Amino acid sequence: MHRGSCLCGAVQFEVAGPLTPPNACHCTRCRKHSGHFEASTDVLRTALTVRGTKSLSWFQSSKKVRRGFCITCGSSLFWDPVEKDWIAVSIGAFDPPTNTSLSMHIFVADKGDYYEISDGLPQNDQ
Repeated sequence: MHRGSCLCGAVQFEVAGPLTPPNACHCTRCRKHSGHFEASTDVLRTALTVRGTKSLSWFQSSKKVRRGFCITCGSSLFWDPVEKDWIAVSIGAFDPPTNTSLSMHIFVADKGDYYEISDGLPQNDQ
């Protein structure tokens, strides 16, 4: 079981089972949503339990995806492709230990011009 929360603790979540290796998304939408790039792990919806949903709000960022965040502290928590059986959870919102590590970078063609990616992990343009 892995647990996590937003910054203020109003939204808490649990994921049953191991976490998949997270990826870092550098697309414009993720950068604007998080303030930098966004790193998340994909989990089956059936493995995720969320508490404090009164403090959870959703922003429909495209026709197929919504983003979940805490209305109290503003923490970015979820990237939800509503037609899929999984949801992405921000890896930084988990309490340690996560027992995983970053696996790759995606949408690096859209990355910000103020940083370099130099960790040696695979980089995908899209």
